[in-house]
Amino acid sequence: MASLEIDGSRRSKSVEEIDEYELSPIEEVRLTVPTTDDPSLPVWTFRMWFLGLISCVLLSFLNTFFGYRTEPLVITMISVQVATLPVGRFMAKVLPKTKFRVPGFGSREYSLNPGPFNVKEHVLISIFANAGAAFGSGTAYAISIVDIIKAFYHREISFLACWILVITTQVLGYGWAGILRKFVVDPAEMWWPSSLTQVSLFSALHEKDKKRMTRAKFFLIALICSFSWYVVPGYLFPTLGTISWVCWVFPNSITAQQIGSGMRGLGIGALTLDWSVIASFLGSPLITPFFAIINVLAGYVIFMYLITPVAYWGLNVYNAKNFPIFSSHLFNAQGQRYNVSAIVNNKFEIDMETYQKQGHIHLSIFFSISYGLGFAAVISTLTHVALFNGREIYKQFRATYKGKEDIHTKLMKNYKDIPNTWFHLMLGLSLALSLILCIFMKDEIQMPWWGLIFAAFLALTFTLPISIITATTNQTPGLNIVTEYLMGVILPGRPIANVCFKTYGYISMAQAVSFLNDFKLGHYMKIPPRSMFVVQFIGTIIAGTVNITVAWWLLTSIENICQDQLLPPNSPWTCPGDRVFYDASVIWGLVGPRRIFGDLGDYSALNWFFLVGALGPVLVWLLHKAFPTQKWISLVNLPVLLGATGAMPPATTLNFNAWIFVGTIFNFFIFRYRKNWWQRYNYVLSAALDAGLAFMGVLLYFSLTMANRSISWWGAEGEHCGLASCPTAKGIVVDGCPVH
Repeated sequence: MASLEIDGSRRSKSVEEIDEYELSPIEEVRLTVPTTDDPSLPVWTFRMWFLGLISCVLLSFLNTFFGYRTEPLVITMISVQVATLPVGRFMAKVLPKTKFRVPGFGSREYSLNPGPFNVKEHVLISIFANAGAAFGSGTAYAISIVDIIKAFYHREISFLACWILVITTQVLGYGWAGILRKFVVDPAEMWWPSSLTQVSLFSALHEKDKKRMTRAKFFLIALICSFSWYVVPGYLFPTLGTISWVCWVFPNSITAQQIGSGMRGLGIGALTLDWSVIASFLGSPLITPFFAIINVLAGYVIFMYLITPVAYWGLNVYNAKNFPIFSSHLFNAQGQRYNVSAIVNNKFEIDMETYQKQGHIHLSIFFSISYGLGFAAVISTLTHVALFNGREIYKQFRATYKGKEDIHTKLMKNYKDIPNTWFHLMLGLSLALSLILCIFMKDEIQMPWWGLIFAAFLALTFTLPISIITATTNQTPGLNIVTEYLMGVILPGRPIANVCFKTYGYISMAQAVSFLNDFKLGHYMKIPPRSMFVVQFIGTIIAGTVNITVAWWLLTSIENICQDQLLPPNSPWTCPGDRVFYDASVIWGLVGPRRIFGDLGDYSALNWFFLVGALGPVLVWLLHKAFPTQKWISLVNLPVLLGATGAMPPATTLNFNAWIFVGTIFNFFIFRYRKNWWQRYNYVLSAALDAGLAFMGVLLYFSLTMANRSISWWGAEGEHCGLASCPTAKGIVVDGCPVH
């Protein structure tokens, strides 16, 4: 069926036939992306649809399932890239090659096996998988809205409203993204650095493999090992996942446990033997370049081991000692958990009288500083890109209007383009469905129709500039803080309206950028555009439907899911990501930013971080201009340093320490001293570790957890750092904690 998308009879040029004018102006693209194409390769094959749909459903299910666990594993498209290659080649060997006709489709002949498994099929299968993994996010962002309504606020919402919310927030941005393709996909100057990693991996996987230990064999061995091992930290001996030995040595010291706890403290000395702990929140360290690990390490050390201890023990900022040093919960002035349910009235809005009685909401010093760094990171990204990349971006954007086409854009003209009416129709339908949700189901989501229009306008306005920034610098500023701050000021007191506005405003833009990124991958790999569109659209609809179905099942079948204070000590269903999302809905939506970060709150000083984020890159830029021979100055990337701990919370110090340690071993030492091994097996090992853990995790749930079969002994009772969550101020009384 690929022939249906071929336009004309142009042939691919060989490297020798390409003149200099046709070469990509970006050196990294010239070194990585093939300059040849074979338009005759079939793409709409049975293998592609079978493996693609299974990959999409499987990743959607697994990522949603693991998203509620204390260590939420995110399985990305790389796992599918590696795993489906041997399966696709096996299908090419065993499927019948008999040709047949389909009634109603004319005289065209079809076959379940049109030839060898090719790279274009592989790319489309991976695009299906990427949709199933929510473009690397794990699950659709709107699932968190459903989670906090049902598991935290304990209110009702219909399944239909949930489904519409999930699907429309995932698809809305596709409409205008498609229209913007000619600005950020077709031009050679818009090169999307992250796509080159995928191009390199596809090229490596499809090379002739004549080694005794093939990648497929290595993948199978590593998968079996990962699958077998996870039964130990996943069921028999969970404490191996969080070995906080300092707490064992000092069982009665709050300060020692605050220092040694990997889950609720600074994590000094904490270890793990659980891959889910290593790869949670930050993704697999095996696929993260070492320079990125170093940037994360620098920002993390400054925040966690310099700023936080000084602010807590040294300066007692915001009465920090009244609360735990490391927590994403909300507290009252006496150090007790804040009773959020008491300040929510029957209309699902803030009850001001009760709020005045309970007093202001307080945050742990870790949580408050993380918000300040978040403010700075958003603004610093824009300032840094403007100063260090602004001229380059401007030149590249201007170059898109000169009409110059590189070889890749010319080769893509062999295929029929996507009519703009497809995108107009998608935009119109998704917007109409969203309006139906806001008008006829407003009682369930609180957001007025004008909020939807405003959110869509924001997302549309920012999609082009942020796509250009991502396409040229590989940095993607987020709108989450901007959107929740705006709606919190405009419509305070309504938590669900705030998170819905954030999701429509932020995720619609993020989905549009991801959509364009995948299109650039298809551009480099010479995938017919209409095939890309169909696979992305169908994959997104299927993934969203699976996401909400699995979420609904877990929310209605697991008792006290997400309620960490009511769950057994070794229960994995603590929903750390949703806890932070819930806290954000309280801070920005229910109480409102004015009563937290404004003149009515206790944390107004954190707004100075916006200024720090704006001026910080200016200082670095001025130093770079003043001392041009000092090359290290230009390597100081404040957005990365400030945003290094963006995953905290819900990520913990153990997650970061283990991730940095393993990433350094593989992407520095092994990459440097065993480069051939790294080149052949590094990505394969990462995929195998993810897949083995995922399959065993699901098996343990269906075979043991659902049957309420658990074991009770010291090694199944968590990390044994109960005092790490205690305050250290005098006179503060908290259950289970000694009083100073």
